[in-house]
Amino acid sequence: MAKNVLVLCTGNSCRSQIADGYLKAFSPEGVSIYSAGVETHGVNPKAIRTMSDDGIDISSNTSNNVNEYGDINFDYIITVCDNAKERCPYFPSDAFRFHKNFPDPAKATGTEEEINAEFDEVRDIVKRYCKEFVSAYL
Repeated sequence: MAKNVLVLCTGNSCRSQIADGYLKAFSPEGVSIYSAGVETHGVNPKAIRTMSDDGIDISSNTSNNVNEYGDINFDYIITVCDNAKERCPYFPSDAFRFHKNFPDPAKATGTEEEINAEFDEVRDIVKRYCKEFVSAYL
């Protein structure tokens, strides 16, 4: 049976895009992965770079608003930041909800190297979470 998974963040630019990439890579056939934000900020170029460094291309991903998916019956909704969890709209579904507040790499400061290192670190944390999620639920 097909499963629908929504990854929800504030701006759908970094953490949810990284999770989207890994969930698509790790999930078995028949699972549809969607990502959205309670706002849309565009896909962060550094998120695209860090995923590319790990062999996953998210460069064609789009930043979507959660309201675009009101007609989809989700089996799982994963919020990846506290703000999205608090602002998550009500979905008339029996979706299982999960929450994991990942650090926001877009807030990283410092040199280009330090910022890239923060993106890579968050990417690796999200990757581990996604592997465990797929193993446990999909």
